[in-house]
Amino acid sequence: MPHPLMSRTPRSRHRRWLGTAVTGLAAAALAVTGTAAGASAAPHAAAGAAADVNNAKNPGFESGLSGWTCSAGAGSTVSSPVHGGTSALKATPSGTDQAKCSQTVAVKPNSTYTLSAYVQGSYVYLGASGTGTTDVSTWAPGATTWQQLKTTFTTGPSTTSVTVYTHGWYGQAAYFADDISVFGPDGGGNGDPGDPAPDAPTGLTAGAVTSSSVALSWNPAKYATGYNVYRDGAKVQAVTGTSATVTGLSPATAYRFQVAATNAAGESAKSAEVTATTSPGGGNPGPSVPKHAVTGYWQNFNNGATVQKISDVSDQYDIIAVSFADATTTPGAITFNLDSAGLGGYTVAQFKADIRAKQAAGKNVILSVGGEKGTISVNDSASANNFANSAYALMQEYGFNGVDIDLENGINPTYMSQALRSLSQKAGSKLVITMAPQTIDMQSTQGGYFKTALNIKDILTVVNMQYYNSGSMLGCDGKVYSQGTVDFLTALACIQLEGGLDPSQVGIGVPASTRAAGGGYVSPSVVNNALDCLTKGTGCGSFKPAKTYPSLRGAMTWSTNWDAATGNAWSSAVGPHVHNLP
Repeated sequence: MPHPLMSRTPRSRHRRWLGTAVTGLAAAALAVTGTAAGASAAPHAAAGAAADVNNAKNPGFESGLSGWTCSAGAGSTVSSPVHGGTSALKATPSGTDQAKCSQTVAVKPNSTYTLSAYVQGSYVYLGASGTGTTDVSTWAPGATTWQQLKTTFTTGPSTTSVTVYTHGWYGQAAYFADDISVFGPDGGGNGDPGDPAPDAPTGLTAGAVTSSSVALSWNPAKYATGYNVYRDGAKVQAVTGTSATVTGLSPATAYRFQVAATNAAGESAKSAEVTATTSPGGGNPGPSVPKHAVTGYWQNFNNGATVQKISDVSDQYDIIAVSFADATTTPGAITFNLDSAGLGGYTVAQFKADIRAKQAAGKNVILSVGGEKGTISVNDSASANNFANSAYALMQEYGFNGVDIDLENGINPTYMSQALRSLSQKAGSKLVITMAPQTIDMQSTQGGYFKTALNIKDILTVVNMQYYNSGSMLGCDGKVYSQGTVDFLTALACIQLEGGLDPSQVGIGVPASTRAAGGGYVSPSVVNNALDCLTKGTGCGSFKPAKTYPSLRGAMTWSTNWDAATGNAWSSAVGPHVHNLP
C-alpha cells in the first residue's frame, strides 16, 4: 500500500478496496483484536462442577468436514499445512463469499467458554453467534505461520447451543484453520474430550541480551496451546508462541530460565534450565529524546519538495529520520548512499558535520529503513544478524542515533525483534528506535508491526503510525472513522494505547502539506486538537477516550522538506504545542 512516507513522488493511494473492506468489517460488527483477542477467560462453572471439555466436534478436521458446514462449497481438508494431527481446514473466499465454515455446538446455559483456533492466511476470523448474551469475534490480519486466535463468551440463561465459525474476506486468498476449541462446561453434545497434558518443551536457548532483557526461544511441544516462562523458578510470562523476551532485568546479572507448556489439561513439566547474563549496560553518547517529541522525515532525494541539508531542518524537530537506507546483496544488510548530486552538491563530510551539530543542539538523527522502494527483508537469524551489524556500522560511520523501521515488503516480528535487540546490545541504552506503520498494520495486536512493537517495548522509542493514505478504519470503540478528522487520529491512537504500548511510545503521523500525501491531510490545528484530546481530554470530536494519556510522545510528519515548502507552517504550529504538552 504505497504512501508518501515511502514514496519519492506524491501519489494517490493504491488498493483502496482495503479501506472499504474494513468498513464492511465494522458493519458486520466484528471486534477489534487489540481489545478482544487474547482476553483472559472468565471463571467457568462453580467450584465442584465437572471438568471442562472441548465441546466442538471434529475440532482438528481429522474426519474431513464432518460436523462443519462451509458456505458456497468453499471448504475442504488438507494434509499440509496442519497445526496438529494430520488434517486442517482450507477455505477459499470469492469475490462474493467469505468462505464461512460453521458448526452448532452444544453448551450449558449461564456458562463461560473460551473459543480458540489456530489459523493461517490473510484476514482470518473466528467468532460465536447465538450466545444469548453478547456474540463475539476476533481476527488476524495476516500470518504465514500458525497463530492462535482466542476470545471468550458467556451463554444466556436458556442457551443450549451456539454457532461457532471461521471465515476469510472477500476476494482474498485461501485461509487455513485447525484445532478449534470451545472449552468450558460439557454441553452434552459429545464434543472432543480434549488433548492430553502437553509434553515438556525442549531446545530452550537464550538469544540476544541487553542490560535489561534476555530473548528466549524453544521447540514446539506436542499438544501445547501456550507456554509459561520461568525466571529463577518464578513464573514471569505466559505466551502462545515459541519465543519470549524477559524484560526488567538488572545489568551484568546471571539469571536462570525454564519454560513449561500448557493447554486445557494443565501444565507440563518444566524444560531443562538455561542461564543467561545481562550485559553491563553503558551507552551511546547521543542526546536523550525529550518527553514530548516531534519527528520529521528528511528526504535524501529531490521529488519537488524543498531540497534541504540537515542543517536546514527546523529546530522544532527533535528526531530527524534520514530517508532512506538502501538494501545490499547480503540478505538483511543495509547501507546508506547520500544523493549528493540530487541535493545540490551536499557532501558526505558536510552531512556528517551537520548531524553532529544537530546532536550538539539536543536533537537525534536516525536512519529510516525501507520505504516504498526498500527491499530489505529480515526473515531468519542470519539476516537479523546482518541487519544489526550493518545498522551499527552505519551508526558508527555517520553518527546516527538509531533506526526507523518502515518496511513495506512485510515484517517478520520474530527476526526483526531479534535484529533490533542485537542492535540495542551493540549501541547501548540511548539507541533510538522508531516505527512508521500504516493504519492497517496497527489494527490488531496480531499484526507483524504491532507484535514487533510489543516484542521490543522495553527498548522502543515511539511508533509514529501514518494516519493518511488510508481510507476508513476501525477505532478502538469498534466504530468506523474516516481519515482527515480528529476522530480518526484519536480513535486509532486508542488502539495502540490500549493494546499494550506505553503512551510515551505513541505518536501521531501526518502529512506536512496537501502535496505531501494522496489523502488524509489535516491542518495543524486538527493535530493539536487530537493531541489535547488524548493528553487532556479537550478538543475531542465525537470520540472521547475513556481516560487521558498525558505522557503521549507527540507527532510526526512527512516530511521536513514538504514542511519547508510551506515556510515550515506545520512545525511552527505543531512543534510548540507538542513541547508544551503536560
